Amino acid sequence: MSGAKGIPGGEGPPAPVGRYFELSVLGLVTSGYLAVLGSGYLDAPTAVLTAIGLLARALMAMGLLRLRISGRITAALTAGYICFYPLDYLFVSREFVAATVHLVFFLAIIKVLTAQATRDYVFLGIIGFLELLAASILSANLTFFVFLTLFLIFSVATFASSEVRRSIRKPHNLARTGWRRFHWRLAALTVSMSLGILVLTGGLFFLLPRTAQAAFRHLVPQRFHLPGFSNEMTLGEIGEIQKRKTPVMHVRTGNDRPRSGLKWRGVVLSQFDGKRWYNPPEAGERIRIASDGILSLADLPQRWRRGERISYEVQLTPMASDALFLAGTPEVIRINSRGLIRMPGDVYRLGYPNSEGLRYGVYAYLEESAPAGERPGPMLSPAQCAAYLQLPRLDARISTLAHRVTGDKATDEARAEAIEQYLQTRFRYTTRLLDHQVPDPLANFLFERKQGHCEYFASAMAVMLRVLGIPSRVATGFESGVYNPVSGWYVIRASDAHSWVEAYLPHRGWKTFDPTPPAQDGASSALWARIGFYLDAADTFWQEWVLSYNLDRQLTLASRMETSSRSFGVQWLDRVHALERGWRAAGAAYIRQYGAATVFALLLAGAGYWAWPKTRAWWRTRTRVRRVLRGQACSSDATLLYDRMLRFMKRRGFEKPCWLTPAEFACVLPASDTAVLVRQFTSAYNDLRFGGNAGAAARMVDLLERIERGQPAH
Repeated sequence: MSGAKGIPGGEGPPAPVGRYFELSVLGLVTSGYLAVLGSGYLDAPTAVLTAIGLLARALMAMGLLRLRISGRITAALTAGYICFYPLDYLFVSREFVAATVHLVFFLAIIKVLTAQATRDYVFLGIIGFLELLAASILSANLTFFVFLTLFLIFSVATFASSEVRRSIRKPHNLARTGWRRFHWRLAALTVSMSLGILVLTGGLFFLLPRTAQAAFRHLVPQRFHLPGFSNEMTLGEIGEIQKRKTPVMHVRTGNDRPRSGLKWRGVVLSQFDGKRWYNPPEAGERIRIASDGILSLADLPQRWRRGERISYEVQLTPMASDALFLAGTPEVIRINSRGLIRMPGDVYRLGYPNSEGLRYGVYAYLEESAPAGERPGPMLSPAQCAAYLQLPRLDARISTLAHRVTGDKATDEARAEAIEQYLQTRFRYTTRLLDHQVPDPLANFLFERKQGHCEYFASAMAVMLRVLGIPSRVATGFESGVYNPVSGWYVIRASDAHSWVEAYLPHRGWKTFDPTPPAQDGASSALWARIGFYLDAADTFWQEWVLSYNLDRQLTLASRMETSSRSFGVQWLDRVHALERGWRAAGAAYIRQYGAATVFALLLAGAGYWAWPKTRAWWRTRTRVRRVLRGQACSSDATLLYDRMLRFMKRRGFEKPCWLTPAEFACVLPASDTAVLVRQFTSAYNDLRFGGNAGAAARMVDLLERIERGQPAH
């Protein structure tokens, strides 16, 4: 489809305008499509079919593909999807937003492939806007801003080319310039206007805190669901989570230095039925938080405990779990919440789903840093001991294995360490899930498969400890993640999800054991890792200063700018005073050493500035004369050669008045050989300039050379 088609009534605009307009509208739809695709909410069939439709339309706009869909086929497809939409909502997507997104993209594909009239292009623009609106609801990543910028650029390009397209259709309009480099000129105008809009709106954004989050948060579906961090975990769920690479948490320690080996504990589970870990229903203890958002959890004896403390800040992405992920024993928590719920096992929950992201700071005590013998834990009641020793019906081989591995170990701690060492060295870690369900997944892991995810290792150790009469439980959370030196934050992804064991030891309390062997990660490219750090740092900035931008952030930004301006002002004044004190000595030394060279450089620069326009004009004239001699002349070359002839005649004392035509000027010249040559030159000029006779160009060059040399006329 060419650019001139699809314009109802009259002759369409030239191909460059129509093609540019079509590609601009196609860019609108494509940027909206990419924004939804970047949110991770679009399913694979819809993404692939939409991409094929957009690519086909781009090839049609460039004239590389001819495709025409009749109105009857379009009507049949539309009627069929209208019937399918309720089925999609009730049985396939089972969500109103998802089914509506499918409908929008179906309409987009149909209109993209069949658009011809102006109203079709208007409809495509509306579809692109709806796609972008859907992405703003579904996406919370930096990619949305990137595609929003693309949408803005294509919007400006569409409006500009649409106006050019409309004005050209008017019969009384006269285009006074050619279409050479039309695409580049209009694209440069589009980009400059878009950048100006972004700069202005960006400044207004940071001056006025965002208030749209409260309006849209009820429409936002759960973008990320982590089923392993609730009160129930089925064996294999952590393995499913580990398949994803999506960042779910960013952590920044107080001293801004890398620290590895931390475990971010979210939930502890006490009951096991052979296939899943769970907690019995419990209300928990509700804790109210003061108006300043600070909650102190440590009593006086805890504050006097010897050992290392750590402070850190956590930024959670929206997820289904309401758990707080903590490292160490929290003593002080600062969080923007009215209250928390403390569950058994020192687990802290919000009490409502984390649907908007969460940010909190913690000052915690690291149990592992306490001196030996100074970590007395609370005594377990008989009911608690029974809960942490509960076992389902087990394969008899598990009990035999537990006693064989521990052998003659004298203490509970030694037995736990023996089981931990056995699982770490005799079994292999793998991310591959089971192909089919098995009746006893734990026995299958220990005696047949001998490889699995972290929850299989943790479950095996916890069960073997209970067989030996040692109270134990399974903890779920995340490993320490990767430190990003660009942003100073730890990046913790869904693939860092982990589970481990906590065993109760006499006179020691709960102690952490991790029987899972380390995963064999492939070495990644240093370049790609560095690029990933920069992308994550940009996304962290987006989350911190855009999505979470509020009055507190505005005050922080204003404070930083004020501090920076004061520091800059003081440094600038110091430099001025220092320059004032030493300018004489420094200036004299500079003149003695570099004075002559500086004067020569200034003279050379002045000469170049004076000679550059003339040199440039001479070179352009020389280049065009050579092109004329090669037979590649155009009408504008006639004007160039005629101006050169006039300059020569002016130096000889004959200046052409502006009211004389070239022919009249040639006639008023005094009779001479030069006048004859000028008349012949003027005749050749008219042939090339107005007659389009390219052969006259060489004749003009020959006559001009004879005029300048003073040769006689033939």
